[in-house]
Amino acid sequence: MDIYRAIKNRYSVRDYKLEPVPKQSLENILSAGRLAPSGHNKQPWKFVVVQNEDKKRKLARAAHHQDFVGQAPIVIVAVGLEPDYVMSCGISACAVNLAIAVSHMILAAVAEGLGTCWIGAFDQNQVRDVLNIPEKYKVVALLPLGFPADRPGPKIRKNLSEVVCYDDFSE
Repeated sequence: MDIYRAIKNRYSVRDYKLEPVPKQSLENILSAGRLAPSGHNKQPWKFVVVQNEDKKRKLARAAHHQDFVGQAPIVIVAVGLEPDYVMSCGISACAVNLAIAVSHMILAAVAEGLGTCWIGAFDQNQVRDVLNIPEKYKVVALLPLGFPADRPGPKIRKNLSEVVCYDDFSE
């Protein structure tokens, strides 16, 4: 699948089949995250692959009871290893680096025929407790992964003219 088709076909999956994720597909998706660029090529991240049913249920509770998180065959937890590093522009490098890596994984999942949903609504401390993540690190996203059991609704997006400016900012 080409990249433009993957971008067009991607949607937030909130219902997963019980079918397991093929090992090669998982490795391809994780490799896509590993290959993502990062500031100074430091790759300051860890991806925790959660397959244990009890831990997935606890992650769903930590994600404000979004039960579909625990129903997915796999949950990938993206962890930033340098959460205090701020780029010279004033933005957290941890958030940017992992946004790029997780986006790569999301698009790779689509190419593999799988679905995901970026979960940013969760209790940081609860997720750390479930996965024994030291407090000095920051969980940036939860990524349930599996074969979609639902169908995407219409994808409504603004026109380019509403979101793009040339040469100067305009409202």
